[in-house]
Amino acid sequence: MDSRPPNLLLLLLTCLLHYWQCARGQSSYTIDIVGLTILPSSTVQSGTPVTLHCQVKVSHDNIPHLNHTFQLTRDDIPVHSSSTVEDTVVYELNPARAADSGSYECRVTVKDKSKASFSQKLNVRGLQTPILQLNKTEPYESEEFTATCSAPDEKGSLIFRFYQRLRNGDFEKIKQPAPNGNSSETTLVLRRIGDHYLSCDYEVNLVSGARRSNRSNETLVIVKGLYISPVMNVLPSPEVFEGDIIEVVCKVVNPPKNVEVFLTRNRRILKQALVSLNHRLTAQEGDSGELVCKAEWGNVQKETYQTITVKELFSKPQLTVNPIDIFLGDRFKLTCSVVIYFPERISNESIQFSIYKDNVKLNHEETYITTAHPSENGNYTCKALAISLTHSIDKESQTVVVKAKVPLSKPMLSVVGGTLVLGKSFQLLCHSDNGTLPITYTLHQPHMLSESRVVSKQGEQAIFNSSAIYKFSDLNSFLCHAKNRQNKPPMTGSGLLRSTIIEPVSKPVLTRLHGMGDVSEGQDLTLVCSVQRGTLPITFTWYRTETEGALATQTSMILEGSYNISIVRREHRGGYYCLSTNQANETKQSHTVMIGVKMAGWKKGFIGIIVFCILLILAMSPILAFKRRLLLYKRKRTGELSVKSASTKMERLSLTQAEVNQAANVTPGMIGKSVWSEHASGSDSEDQNSVTAPEKPETQYAEVQTREADPNRALVKKGTDTVYSKVRNSKQGVPEQADGQGSVEYAQLNHDTDHHSDHGNHADHSVPDDYIDDIDDSVHINTADQGECKHDPMPNC
Repeated sequence: MDSRPPNLLLLLLTCLLHYWQCARGQSSYTIDIVGLTILPSSTVQSGTPVTLHCQVKVSHDNIPHLNHTFQLTRDDIPVHSSSTVEDTVVYELNPARAADSGSYECRVTVKDKSKASFSQKLNVRGLQTPILQLNKTEPYESEEFTATCSAPDEKGSLIFRFYQRLRNGDFEKIKQPAPNGNSSETTLVLRRIGDHYLSCDYEVNLVSGARRSNRSNETLVIVKGLYISPVMNVLPSPEVFEGDIIEVVCKVVNPPKNVEVFLTRNRRILKQALVSLNHRLTAQEGDSGELVCKAEWGNVQKETYQTITVKELFSKPQLTVNPIDIFLGDRFKLTCSVVIYFPERISNESIQFSIYKDNVKLNHEETYITTAHPSENGNYTCKALAISLTHSIDKESQTVVVKAKVPLSKPMLSVVGGTLVLGKSFQLLCHSDNGTLPITYTLHQPHMLSESRVVSKQGEQAIFNSSAIYKFSDLNSFLCHAKNRQNKPPMTGSGLLRSTIIEPVSKPVLTRLHGMGDVSEGQDLTLVCSVQRGTLPITFTWYRTETEGALATQTSMILEGSYNISIVRREHRGGYYCLSTNQANETKQSHTVMIGVKMAGWKKGFIGIIVFCILLILAMSPILAFKRRLLLYKRKRTGELSVKSASTKMERLSLTQAEVNQAANVTPGMIGKSVWSEHASGSDSEDQNSVTAPEKPETQYAEVQTREADPNRALVKKGTDTVYSKVRNSKQGVPEQADGQGSVEYAQLNHDTDHHSDHGNHADHSVPDDYIDDIDDSVHINTADQGECKHDPMPNC
């Protein structure tokens, strides 16, 4: 009593500690080992109790009430599962049977960890001997009885087999039902009368292999004979005439209870009764055959057979129609007839005939004559009735179908596809709008043998292959014959109906409208492409050999088309051709026509003027060149004479080298200064270089020499000055000054240097020829220092 409160307190503290550890997620554990033990042994005899012990060892940090989930499997199939806090589980096999044999394994799961034991094999030896039970041991032959084979102590799905021991000691398997637990019930039938020894065994299928049991006890089955074979009598005889009365007796002698008797013919039951029966019938032509009398008791049957023959007094009526081929409007005849086999029993006068159409009686005659019409079409039959004092015989003929054929209409020829192209092979269709099948069509065509086609089904067509024709007149040579009756001539059709005839285009010709030859620039050019024949419309296409693609396309309703080029230019020259085509899809090409383009007239005139001017310039060039050379020659000659004469009268003119160099750096169009000095020569002197002056004074040129620049001289403004100095010779040969002075000086000063640059690189500062003619002598002096010469009138300048 005193220790209870401390135990409760300890339990409470333990629970609190467990919950606290779980809340913190710090519980830890591991599965150490899982063991499986089979007791008493891994190999035992069938019926021995066997226990399987599965034990687990888990290491943990004081986790209370740790739950273990055990799962026991045999050959990977679960056989037992449990969940407990205990570390051991025991599974019992009491008793162990062969179906328990296999490989066992134990798997333990703790929370989220799992571990399996090593597999252990259990082998249960031996099978229980099956037990055979029968509900009848003395059945009748072919009587069914029930047999049951069982092994109540065995487990699993067993396969049972039933055997019969033969007289030689061998066993014959008579049945193997489908598996159904540890017992099997089935139905057996034994048809041989006598003793039969039956037994059974079973088989169990294991992973390690199939195992078979011993055979059960043998059970004696005595099969008794069942004498229920019926007796059958046919009266008055198995052979009778049609119309006779037949009586058939079928019965079983000394039958068991509940025996049924059946009378059948051609598997049709005529009558049925218990133990015995009597059946009366009037013999007819179709009654000949085999009668069967069958006795049935349970599932046991016995049969007796008897063949009867019924002789016909007259044949079945035969209905014929004449003619066979009946066409609308034709007369036809139906005849009903029979053949008498026994004239002593019946005569032809005693037979009455009737003809029916669609089961409606038409007359009481042997014949029926009418005119073919759609209303007369139908199913015709006839009946023959023979009447005697005791009975009557009625027979019906076969059915004759009368359907008047439709006569043929005039056949028509048409081109398959509806289009015929001259020059190409084609197909012809021969067809009649009216006419009953089968119809034989025959085509007659020029230069070929006749061909025939038979159209016997709806949808079939008489199509003939034909070679190419090249003229429209050849179309009249085709003939089509159609025939669907033998005694009438065929129907004939000619000409192509409902067909389009297309003539391919001939080779086109490309011509130029309004003349031949070249065309001038600026004019219009019209190219006409024409053909001699071809079915309209015709498509013309123009091309140029120098370019790709068509220039133009035109569809024309006449035999030609035109293509116009407005304002022809030089690039329009070259080769042109055209193509023509129509519905025949045959394209033909013309020859290439070369078109030349001439230059326009105003261009020719303009070029003529230019050529004339060039020729004129070329013609005057030698004259101008000669005149220039002559002028240069005269100047050179005069200069040579003047220089020599002037050397005795005046000092040489000089230029500084720096001034010359500075002037040389100026382009020819910007020449600095020019000084012209003219001196008139005096009278004849003794100097050998002097010459007699002509009536008109000649211009003389003085030689100008350069001198070194004077560094002490101040530079003056550069420019371009022209100084003309004219010297006239006196009559005594002494130079005179014009206007009372010794020399006359003409100066032309140009101080604007830009004036020369604006006029190009070649400024012409020469003095006109008329001015030169007014002076007797002239000297042309170039200087670079205009200012110096202007202020220094000395001869040195």
